[in-house]
Parts: sequence; structure tokens; C-alpha cells
Amino acid sequence: MIAIAAETTANEVPGFGSDPWWIVAIKVVAIFVLLILLTLFNIVFERKVVARMQHRLGPNRTGPGGWLQSLADGTKLMFKEDIIPKAADKVVYVLAPIVALVPSFLILAVIPMGPEVSIFGHETRLQLTDLPVAVLFTLAIASVGVYGLMLAGWSSGSTYPLLGGLRSTAQVISYELVMGLSFVGVFLFAGTMSTSGIVAEQERLWYGIILLPSFLIYLIAMVGETNRAPFDLPEAEGELVAGWGTEYSSFKYAMFFQAEYFNMVNVSAIATTLFLGGWRAPWPISAINDGMFNTGWWPLLWFLGKVILLIFVFIWLRGTLPRLRYDQFMHFCWKVLLPISLVWIVAVAGMRLAFNEGIERNQILLYGGIAVAVLLIGSLLIPEKKTPAEPEPAEPPEFDAFAGGHPVPPMPGQEFVAARIPAATTKTDDRTEESSRA
Repeated sequence: MIAIAAETTANEVPGFGSDPWWIVAIKVVAIFVLLILLTLFNIVFERKVVARMQHRLGPNRTGPGGWLQSLADGTKLMFKEDIIPKAADKVVYVLAPIVALVPSFLILAVIPMGPEVSIFGHETRLQLTDLPVAVLFTLAIASVGVYGLMLAGWSSGSTYPLLGGLRSTAQVISYELVMGLSFVGVFLFAGTMSTSGIVAEQERLWYGIILLPSFLIYLIAMVGETNRAPFDLPEAEGELVAGWGTEYSSFKYAMFFQAEYFNMVNVSAIATTLFLGGWRAPWPISAINDGMFNTGWWPLLWFLGKVILLIFVFIWLRGTLPRLRYDQFMHFCWKVLLPISLVWIVAVAGMRLAFNEGIERNQILLYGGIAVAVLLIGSLLIPEKKTPAEPEPAEPPEFDAFAGGHPVPPMPGQEFVAARIPAATTKTDDRTEESSRA
């Protein structure tokens, strides 16, 4: 019995698992409603921001200021005709959007949105649950969603959806590897994989500041993970019509569309939790009245503000950068991001070891700065390899308009020379002269 109790304690995070069922039900419904509302907001928000970047008006008709446009679009999709191709595998074709959508509801279950609050007189945390390996849980759930895209491409019975599904699979495998490596630095500094524990360790300083390379790598990886522009290659309309979603319509297509925006919220919430202090207020607001704005319901406002700020980054990239070629995209992951991530993990492990040995942060920064300076100076002192001088281009041959037997005009850069009289013409002229003499 003692061993079972110890194992149960080791598999639980303190402060969770004691809520009554009605509190759990309220939290589940709140997460569902929050995702739906954020999706409706983000669609209009994206269209308005991109329209402003392109000097257009954007949606401004439906609802106050056009903010109900996404609700109208969703209603329209529900009532459109649902078409299933004849060559499709109907069972898998129907299940694919469900597989893509359902996992996107689960990630926010382990994301802390605030400290303890009072709900109808019961003290509880603004978090559904937590796990000792909550961050690994989010990675596992995110990787399940791609099966929906892959199955959609395969079951459609068409070439372009199949290529889109294969691209999506390769893309997620590549960028999830980089995303997982960006978390290693956070684990080394926080000493835990629990999301609530990671937020608690950022009370003094956010990891997005001291682990800036990890944060930047994650920002790039999360765009590739969610198949958003400029990394939206699985549904590139210039190459694959609409990729894995080419043969989908009506509510099934709306489910894929919704899953994409859910995942935008999910990866932004993970970035907020791991690198931006979670629900904690930014400085100097956090210093007002001994952290008054880090208690009660205020932290929910800071959490949502950070998530929306990161979603703005998604929109900014879409309105600014052109789509990459697929080979450029994969080259950037495997030959740029992956080596940088591995080198940075070694550096972070060295810094963490130095902290454990009692070396102060100022000394680490000093020695690190000296090492970087030595590398930069050494790179400047290394003599450059002398490249052999390129031979001067030879002069182009003279252009002969009758070289092939037919007169042609000269191309740009060619000079016209006196035409050569073909031999056949000479014989004809001789015969003409002989006949005239006779």
C-alpha cells in the first residue's frame, strides 16, 4: 500500500486532482468556449490586419465593424453541399477531419491560465490539470493531429491531396524535432516538465530572455508545425490546388479550417507558458503593489494578451513573407535550425553546470563574451582563399547570316558581316552567263 501511494504521488502534481466534478465540468466547457471564441476572433483579426498591411478595408459589413464576418462564414460552410468523391475511401474520408480537430481541444487542458481563484466559493487553479510530463503531452497531442491531414490526403483518391498529405507529414516530423530541441533548454533551467512548475520558475525572469535562441527557434518551428504561411506548403494553391483539402467541402472542410486556428492558439499558449512567463504580468506592471496584478482574475488577461500577440506574429508573417519552395523549407530545417539547436543545447547545458557549481552569472557572461570575441577575431585573421582569376571571355565569332543556307537576322550582341554567296548560286550564275553568250 505504501509503494502504491508513493507511486501515485510521484505521478501527480501537487494542487491538482482534488476539484469536484462540477468544477472540472466548468473548466472543460470554458476551454471549449474559449477556443471557439478565439477562432472567431482570429479569423476576422487576420483579415483586418492583412487588409491594413495591403491598404485595403477588410471585412466591415457583417456585425459591428465587420467582427461577425467569421460567424457568417462558418454558418455558410455548414449549409453548403457536402460532396464525397467517388474514388474516396468513405470511412477514412469522414474520420479524417475528426482526427484533425479533436486533439486540438486537449492541449489547453494542461496550460495554466492563472493562479488560484474562487469559483462559486471553491478555491481552484485556472488550469484543468497538470502532469509531471505535461510538455511532452502537448508534443504528443500535436503530432496526432497530422494524422488527420495525412488520412485526408490518402482517402480522397486524388493525386494533389495525396501529395499535400505527404508534405504535411514530412513537415511535421522535421519541425517537431526542432521544436522538441527548443524545449530542452527550458527543462534544464526549470528542472521540471510540468507546465505549472515552469511558470512558477519564471517568477523573476522569463525564459524568453535568458533562452532567447530557444525562443526564436520555437517561433520558427511553431509556424512550420501549424502549416501557416510562409510554410503552408501542404496546401500551396500554386502547386497542389488546395493540397490535402482539395476534395473537401462544407462542414468537413470547416473542421480542418477550425483545427488550423485551434492549433495557432495552442502553440501560442505553449510559447506563452514556456518562454513568456505564462500568466504573469509583464514588468513593470508585475511590480505594482507587490504583485497585485498577479493575483485573482488579472493573470487571465495577461495570458490572453500574450497569446493574441503571438497570433499577430503569425498574421504578420503571412502578410509579409512569400511562400518558400519545399526544398528550401526542408533545407532550412535540417541544415540550419537543427545544427543551431544542437549547439545551443550544449551551451545551455554548460551554463547550467556552471550555475550548479556556484559560478555567478556575471562571470559566465564575461567568459562567454570573451569566447565569442576570440572566435570573431579569429575569423577575421584567417586569410581568405585566393580564387583564381576568371579568364576573359573570348570574342564571339563573326555572324554569318547564310551559314545554315537560310538568311536569318542577327541576335542581340552579334554583328552582321558580308554575306557569303552559296556555291549553288555561283553555278547557276555561270550557266546563265554561258547561255547568254551562246
